[in-house]
Amino acid sequence: MTGARGHRRPGAAATAVLCAVTAAGLYGCSGPGPSEHPPSPTPAPATPPATTPPATTPPAGTSPLTGRPARSGPVLAVKIDNVPAARPHTGLAAADLVYVEQVESGQTRLMGVYSSRLPDRVGPVRSARESDLALLRQFGRPVLAYSGAQGALTPLLRAAPLHLVHEGGTPAAFRRDPRRTAPHNLYLRPVRALATAPDATRARDIGFRFGPAPADGTPVNSRTVRFPAARYTFTWAPAAKAWHVAMDGRPDGPLAPATVVVQHVTVRPSRFHDFLGAVSPYTVTTGSGTAEVLRDGRAHPARWSRPDPDRGTVFTIPAGARLNFAPGQVWVLLTGTAP
Repeated sequence: MTGARGHRRPGAAATAVLCAVTAAGLYGCSGPGPSEHPPSPTPAPATPPATTPPATTPPAGTSPLTGRPARSGPVLAVKIDNVPAARPHTGLAAADLVYVEQVESGQTRLMGVYSSRLPDRVGPVRSARESDLALLRQFGRPVLAYSGAQGALTPLLRAAPLHLVHEGGTPAAFRRDPRRTAPHNLYLRPVRALATAPDATRARDIGFRFGPAPADGTPVNSRTVRFPAARYTFTWAPAAKAWHVAMDGRPDGPLAPATVVVQHVTVRPSRFHDFLGAVSPYTVTTGSGTAEVLRDGRAHPARWSRPDPDRGTVFTIPAGARLNFAPGQVWVLLTGTAP
């Protein structure tokens, strides 16, 4: 794994503060009934009901993707290989946000989203999928770095609000590692990739809120999330205040997100297939559904909502208030498996 280095850019304008009001329990008193004597006053509860801390938009000088102090630079999304031969990954620990998506044969692929800082290299880089088009619209017009795509998908990629960076069109932004075998040896140079798109959209609000955890939640030491042919285990590390990541039972370097979101979505067949004829799945990231948010050693049931593909995803507790994430790297696993 290569280390990340700071990368400063001009800050975004300060955002307005938006408070979410928690739905608290209501306690009422009845008036005297038809009986001769009025009832005794209802005693006050021994302890106040639990409340959820209000969620606010990240303040100026804070990344809307991590909740940490940072300069919000242009958004770079990188499609990253994730079969066993592609591990360990390079540069993934520097990502602000990591999506896990299902691809052919039940395998998974990662999408690392970078803005706060850039590593020297990221990879191994692999091909794009149709699901990426809707998922990336919430970022405005970001840079998408990928190894290529099948011919039928290429016109859709070119028509999407994306700055496309791939080996065939921008070879200087990539390099091959001779110590690895193809196709698991292609790596991106993020600085060179961003230099090709000076007007790429900077990081903006995509629905995440950061702050104190909800008052409830179930203590959990580890959680395993399964895809048809892959599994991810997140183990809570109190000293690091983060979740250590293992893929298919093996740790992958210093990956340690502060928040893990297991987002239950619809995964259906798409109209595309790979070169072997396997149908590519399409992950639906708009609509609404259930989720589980892991933070601070606890699991919180949640709801997600994204009615508009041009906007981000809102996560709430079952009572309706916004659910705060822990500041730091966020992983979102888009799983079609039953909760």
